[in-house]
Amino acid sequence: MTDQPIQDSDAFKDAWDEPQKSALSQAELDTLTDQLIEALKSVYDPEIPVDIYELGLIYRVDVNDDRDVVVDMTLTAPGCPVAGEMPGWVETAVEKVDGVRSAKANLVFDPPWDSSKMSDEAKLALNMF
Repeated sequence: MTDQPIQDSDAFKDAWDEPQKSALSQAELDTLTDQLIEALKSVYDPEIPVDIYELGLIYRVDVNDDRDVVVDMTLTAPGCPVAGEMPGWVETAVEKVDGVRSAKANLVFDPPWDSSKMSDEAKLALNMF
């Protein structure tokens, strides 16, 4: 592709990528989303009695048409003692979801985690109200 503006409307139509239809129906995606959330809620930071989903450590969950799942997650602190283990726990939990082909958990630290990312349920469990 060049940096020149497209002048011809037919050329513009040809250059436009139509949104691709997912191989998963909306109902399948909704069910899978619910199952993935439940799987993520089964993983706990051993220092905090709240699951990682409610703590707000999950930043993104992406599912492709082949049901490969990628999770972007963070930690409460970069020096967390289980930093090397927690992504594996997440991958194991996600791979147990029926129909998931593979799982990959990536640690990200931008934006940094803070308590504002916690759900009300987590704040209540930790007496932060």
